[in-house]
Amino acid sequence: MLVKWIFIGVVMVLGLQACSTKTETTPFTNPVMWADVPDMSITRNGSDFFLISTTMHLMPGAPVMKSRDLVHWEIASYVFDSLTDHSGYDLIDRTVYGRGQWASSIRYHNEKYYVLFSPNDQPFSSYIYQCNDPSMGNWQLLTRTQHFHDASLFFDDDGRVYVFYGTGQLRELKSDLSDVKPDGVDMKIFERDADETGLLEGSQMIKHNNKYYLLMISWPRNKPRRQLCYRADNITGPYEKKVILEDDFAGFPYCGQGSIIDDKNGNWYGLIFQDRNGVGRVPLLMPVRWEDGWPMLGDENGKVPLHWQTPLKSYDTGKRIVESDDFASEKLKINWQWNHNPVNSAWSLTERAGYLRLKTSRVVDNLFLAPNTITQRMEGPNCSGVVAIDVSNMLDGDVAGFSAFNGDAGLLSISISDSKKYLSMAKNSVHLDNRTKAVTGVDVDVVERVEIENDMVYLRIDADFNLNKDLATFYYSFDNENWTAIGSEYKMIFDYRRLFMGSKFAVFNYATEQIGGYIDVDFFEYNRTIH
Repeated sequence: MLVKWIFIGVVMVLGLQACSTKTETTPFTNPVMWADVPDMSITRNGSDFFLISTTMHLMPGAPVMKSRDLVHWEIASYVFDSLTDHSGYDLIDRTVYGRGQWASSIRYHNEKYYVLFSPNDQPFSSYIYQCNDPSMGNWQLLTRTQHFHDASLFFDDDGRVYVFYGTGQLRELKSDLSDVKPDGVDMKIFERDADETGLLEGSQMIKHNNKYYLLMISWPRNKPRRQLCYRADNITGPYEKKVILEDDFAGFPYCGQGSIIDDKNGNWYGLIFQDRNGVGRVPLLMPVRWEDGWPMLGDENGKVPLHWQTPLKSYDTGKRIVESDDFASEKLKINWQWNHNPVNSAWSLTERAGYLRLKTSRVVDNLFLAPNTITQRMEGPNCSGVVAIDVSNMLDGDVAGFSAFNGDAGLLSISISDSKKYLSMAKNSVHLDNRTKAVTGVDVDVVERVEIENDMVYLRIDADFNLNKDLATFYYSFDNENWTAIGSEYKMIFDYRRLFMGSKFAVFNYATEQIGGYIDVDFFEYNRTIH
């Protein structure tokens, strides 16, 4: 009997030990974020992962997202509130559509975080910021230095600092990052192959087992984009090359550009974006398989998994990259970004408690020049946004409303003419000067227009980003319960020649005749359908 109880006790102890050492996982379905999060760069400090992405002309800019399981992401901070290099950032005389902050690099080094990016409209300069904790924000501008296209900041083990950029360019910085090092490394470490067209973009450098690994994308002639890796024993080369991912995951084209990262347990992961048309460029999360010293991306067949699980304990704070807002706080939710620099004197959360007040501050003739248009991302596969707007203080010539905003945009607009209110659904397509991005014209197609009398108007946009869809539909209501469809379905597109972003929900108010009017936005209600 004693032996029996000893045996049972041993089994129980072993069972408890097995339970205590069982790895907790976080399951997910790709894309891990079905939203526009392009040009990803990632770094880690302990269990905390920080990811930075491109938002170009949107302010505040350079969003830094945080996760502990690589599945649940929240916006931790923005690197800057505004950029002021020229008047285009204020929508005056020109614009920075598709330009501005571009392909940033984030790194954790010696208990500080660093971000490097080069504005795509400033061919001779870049920014380097630093902070102690991205969760707290307070990023400080460290320096301005030369322009680096699609750069990767890299701190080597010997204390030297480098930037990989362009198509195989390498430049050494001073150790304090104040500028380039005049007598430092400045060279091209490889040439592209004969069948590769254009730039090899999206540089991301890591060091693993004393080898240097540079991830880039390639566009072979008449072939889809693919993810490459260049590997060398020395930072200056020679480098050898291997294709580490080529996949048209889920029927959408072109997986390529992103980063790889390890966790504190030594597991490796890839975050690579995929072009998904109207919604933008979405992150795909996948395992990294080290084979013969190469970081091969995807499952055992080299494909992006639809379903997978990270070997990390789930950590979900409940915060999301897109969220509803009742404007009850005296501070905007971190999810909002303005289209270009806002006119801060022309918006308020305190003049009418519980409402976002948007005032007209400049006479313009279209949405693409309207200051203080405020945006959030759209998400797939399906999402819906509702805004409640008090329009009682609009003036003749004012135009306010809700948009599926992009270079080609679908608009729900309330306009005032001869003291009468009209609600319309229209399609707008902007034309931009290739050099300055100045707005040279807007094609307007008003699909449907109705006169309304109510001062409180509810506007709704439903979006479908499933394969071959990219459709927005538009509705209005006067009680937030009974909805009337207006206009027609709108085909959302992604156009890299103009705004170069996924479609956004946008709330706007602008004056075409006189300033002084305003709207009060009661709430933005957001819902996403996952399945």
